[in-house]
Amino acid sequence: TGNVAGTATGSQANRLRDPNSILSKRSVYFDFDSYAVKDDYKPLIDAHARYLQGDKGGRMTIQGNTDERGSREYNIALGQRRADAVKKMMMLLGATDSQIETVSFGKEKPRNAGHDEGAWTENRRDDFVYRGE
Repeated sequence: TGNVAGTATGSQANRLRDPNSILSKRSVYFDFDSYAVKDDYKPLIDAHARYLQGDKGGRMTIQGNTDERGSREYNIALGQRRADAVKKMMMLLGATDSQIETVSFGKEKPRNAGHDEGAWTENRRDDFVYRGE
């Protein structure tokens, strides 16, 4: 089969799925009520930006998420700020605007359905989803 533009294929796709590769990590976590990217996640963001820089047809969506506290409207806005903050960082590191879409799910797609700090910590995140996965 042929290579479909904009999808992860061949060795590039293998790098994304290799559990030993930093590229297999697809989430950045945030502190409560914050969209500041923690230094701990900068190597991860850099790796994904370099991946996109090396695959001009590569596309990803950054999905911003929040915990359940706060209004729906506030959390949609916060999730968007989180996704936009990571996109901006990736663009500074070599990815292009056309390679990255952002969307906010606010509190609508929790990773952990619990109602305590442990669950909330897991839910305050951005997830990276590559087109074709």
